[in-house]
Amino acid sequence: MTMDIRPATADEMDDFRRVARNALMAPTGLYPPEAIHAIRPEMTLCAFEKGRIATTHAAWPLKMRFNGASLPVAGVTFVGTRPECRRKGYLSQVVTQHFKALHETGGPSMAVLYASQAAIYQRFGFGIVSTHHRYSVAPRDLVFAHADHGNGPNGSLRELADDEMDLFQTLYRAFSEPRTGYLHRGAATWKSGVLWQPSADVSLYRIVYEENGTPLGYVIYALTGRKVPHGQPWQHIEINDLAWITPKAYRAIWHHLSVAGLVFEVAWQRVPQDDPLPHLLLEPRRLNIGAGDGLLARVVDVAGAMSQRRYDEAGRFVFDLSDSLCPWNEGRWQLETSPDGARVTRSSRPADLVMPVDTLSMLLFGQISPSEAVRMGRAAAVGTGDLTLWDRVMQTRHKAFCPDFF
Repeated sequence: MTMDIRPATADEMDDFRRVARNALMAPTGLYPPEAIHAIRPEMTLCAFEKGRIATTHAAWPLKMRFNGASLPVAGVTFVGTRPECRRKGYLSQVVTQHFKALHETGGPSMAVLYASQAAIYQRFGFGIVSTHHRYSVAPRDLVFAHADHGNGPNGSLRELADDEMDLFQTLYRAFSEPRTGYLHRGAATWKSGVLWQPSADVSLYRIVYEENGTPLGYVIYALTGRKVPHGQPWQHIEINDLAWITPKAYRAIWHHLSVAGLVFEVAWQRVPQDDPLPHLLLEPRRLNIGAGDGLLARVVDVAGAMSQRRYDEAGRFVFDLSDSLCPWNEGRWQLETSPDGARVTRSSRPADLVMPVDTLSMLLFGQISPSEAVRMGRAAAVGTGDLTLWDRVMQTRHKAFCPDFF
């Protein structure tokens, strides 16, 4: 069987889009149908069988917050295989060649993606680095357990005009700056993501909270209707994005949603794991919280990925890493950290931990701590190093989360 791995050409992009669409069959409304047309040939890496595309694979050039720092990442997307070409190992070869190309060209040291099934990508060294929650709550159940104890003036909410969209960017940057997993958003990311209006039947609301003219939070949500028996609430709110700078702004946004009398459900499908609402409501069970895997990440270059993260405490640790797909990552490494920066080098010192590459991704994103990794059996403590110090060094300021689909 003749098989080749290379980027698609401009003339092959229609076939690329057809194979990717048919393989994924993504639910309507997940992302704009024109998003795939933004993929350029040089972003692709495909397997060809007898000259035809068998497996599609592409990567967006993204920048992601990494505990407050900024890290270039390869946002893997539109991965699919023609049905008659499955179980031939094509995706494994494409992924391996992608990692090799990133390493050899000095590309991003981290690859990230959303998985149709986590099992597909964990075998390639991707680790689940964030947990996404879901809310489904009736507005009448958005009742806070305690009064607002915040200081400062009372604020107000208003709908944002079309010529004020820069306010969203300003607030988003301030909100996402100390976090992990949030993308740098350009105009196209806003338009095709949280500000996308899929049809004329959807009303998109863009609400900003202000105090003395200073914006301190926003919510973007879609309002739709349904047919119900006479007298029943018939509207549905789907939250696309929510950001806040102060607790007062956060409460004000939820109060705004709580008084939507014609709404039967407020749903939020992508909720940060450390969102405060369950700790604030009088009856948090009414949120009907669900959970599932969110972002997956893969360390392609150990030194590059670890040195570009921000650390809030000083420490020095040595670890042995196993990585069968990226042999340049194999072996013993030393991490030296301080609030001023980090240094990652090869080492001959005794190791503190032994772990596979997917566990390292989970530690870097703060999904689990080194001590938890040892207790879970995802890592082995082999030295006399202080794991509690490891835990403090690797801790992120916020739980990892990415509100944007790519």
